[in-house]
Amino acid sequence: MPINECTLIDLPHIRDARGSLSFVEGGRHVPFDIRRVYYLYDVTPGVSRGAHAHKKLEQLLIPLGGAFDVVLDDGRAQKTIRLEHSDVGLYICPMIWRELLNFSSGAVCFVLASAPYDEEDYFRNHEEFLAAVRRVHSARA
Repeated sequence: MPINECTLIDLPHIRDARGSLSFVEGGRHVPFDIRRVYYLYDVTPGVSRGAHAHKKLEQLLIPLGGAFDVVLDDGRAQKTIRLEHSDVGLYICPMIWRELLNFSSGAVCFVLASAPYDEEDYFRNHEEFLAAVRRVHSARA
């Protein structure tokens, strides 16, 4: 998948004198059915998370608190996106290598996923991911 398929999604938000509320509805705000939810928190300063790609899984990353960077790589291009607003999520399509880094103190990364955990869906080695991307591109050529 090309990196431009990964997009920021503005989530609904309601603000008033009491504070703010945002929400997510599967099939409405997220381009997939939500099958799993998890979150990253208490990330040690200077440590990165992710460093993998998924063959089929789709995800939406939402910063519930604090901020962090997401480095996306489709095998041809890279881009870094700073997530720092709780009403904006980052949609990550399949076949995109991602690394999460530069977590601020107290940052929480909330993740909605299109499928339950499946180790077979992962590329954990960047060179293997790049080889798979090359195979896909050469098959299309």
